[in-house]
Amino acid sequence: MELNLANKITLARIFLVPIIMIFLLVLRFDIGQVHVGPVTLTVSEIIATLVFIVAAVTDGLDGYIARRKKIVTNLGKFLDPLADKLLITAALISLVEMQRLEAWIAIVIISREFAVTGLRLIAVAEGHVIAASTWGKAKTITQIVAIISLMLNNIPFSTISFPFDWWATRVAVLLTIISGIDYFYKNRKLVNYTKPS
Repeated sequence: MELNLANKITLARIFLVPIIMIFLLVLRFDIGQVHVGPVTLTVSEIIATLVFIVAAVTDGLDGYIARRKKIVTNLGKFLDPLADKLLITAALISLVEMQRLEAWIAIVIISREFAVTGLRLIAVAEGHVIAASTWGKAKTITQIVAIISLMLNNIPFSTISFPFDWWATRVAVLLTIISGIDYFYKNRKLVNYTKPS
């Protein structure tokens, strides 16, 4: 099966995940440091952040290309949410390991992703497609902003002693919970559905 452009972009996002983790967790002390006000960042953390931003941008790009060129495929429908969840989950776990993120926040966000993925699988089995909601899109944006701020150790806000990363993670958690409730409420009939015998 030949991959189209949108699917290739999605696969590229998946391949960027281990690269981000290598720069965050393996090389973080080995290739130099940068001092910004009271905060010190390693060069590898900056590289990991840039790679994460590129990966996050491709999240919308692959879907846009698939819709515009009318090349939406079942493989793409499978790979795209998988790539998103791998990217966010890997980043959150790495940040917990780096002690920049409380474990409970990562658990809440990852648990919601598993729950909604399960709901989507139920929907697919019943011949339904659950489209991304406004809450879901807002959740994704706030998660990305929070992760970037944590990767950069709150730079540039650390120079003015404003805990932007702290607030960003709380907003992300709030929208994660709200969007999860929204998905399950709107699709409650699928959860309660019993196939006639």
